[in-house]
Amino acid sequence: MKTTNVLPPTLEKIVQRFEQIQDSRRRYEYLLSFAKQVPELSAAECTSSTRVPGCVSQVHIMAELTDQGKVQFRGMADAQITKGLLGILITGLQGLTPAEILQLTPNFIERTGLNVSLTPSRSNGFYNMFRYIQQQAATLATVPYSG
Repeated sequence: MKTTNVLPPTLEKIVQRFEQIQDSRRRYEYLLSFAKQVPELSAAECTSSTRVPGCVSQVHIMAELTDQGKVQFRGMADAQITKGLLGILITGLQGLTPAEILQLTPNFIERTGLNVSLTPSRSNGFYNMFRYIQQQAATLATVPYSG
């Protein structure tokens, strides 16, 4: 499958906003605002099958296909910065088709400037969350569309 660096409109807006923020403290405040936007999983939904492997924090993501063939995400993370990163991914990728998600690369994190201020374990966690979301999209892509 061909990958692209062209971002979906919502994710592009998020990245552009990060690019405009010069102050690292304000960048973190903006990041943390995404933690509040994560559609939450219930405790019962946080199982080994929704857990993102390779994250130091406890991170869970559930992806579901809508009747229109679009992916909807819900998630949970036990650390606020990690939850903010999850929020960026969910907000930016919500409502895309599995094929659109599978075409993306995680390189957009470099444009946000966050990659230089994240600890190696958080940066690694971001890439693990991105890969997990793509794995979920690939699984959903194999589900026959009934629309």
